[in-house]
Amino acid sequence: MLVNEVMNKTVVVVKKDANLKQASEAMAKARIGSLVVLEKSKIVGIVTTSDIVRSVAQDKSPEDTLVEDVMAKRVFTIEPDASLQDAVDLMIEKKIREIPVVENEKIKGIITVTDIAVVEPKLIASISSLLSVQFPGYRGG
Repeated sequence: MLVNEVMNKTVVVVKKDANLKQASEAMAKARIGSLVVLEKSKIVGIVTTSDIVRSVAQDKSPEDTLVEDVMAKRVFTIEPDASLQDAVDLMIEKKIREIPVVENEKIKGIITVTDIAVVEPKLIASISSLLSVQFPGYRGG
């Protein structure tokens, strides 16, 4: 199976000068965990809910902190015709949960560990370290 068969073709993007409140509102509205940061249609970063939570935990104001201050600036991408195994391998190697899909320097979609787990359950074991599955009532131990 190929990345373009699984990827989400709707990519929610944000500008690097948006504040974290705006970014978190966009994530909540779209019910997603990350935003691709674009500047003049070029990917310059990715911001995740974890980035925002970490920032707030450090007492940074969501209204005063910009996306560019917390985003990952090194973004790993994958081509649409890559295999899902290639995507999983990249996610594991780089310890990332989402990969923008790019073709000819244009963003075509995004693929996440959740997307892969839904369509290829046999790959769940490979990506389990990247998933944070929580079961109701389970507190570990």
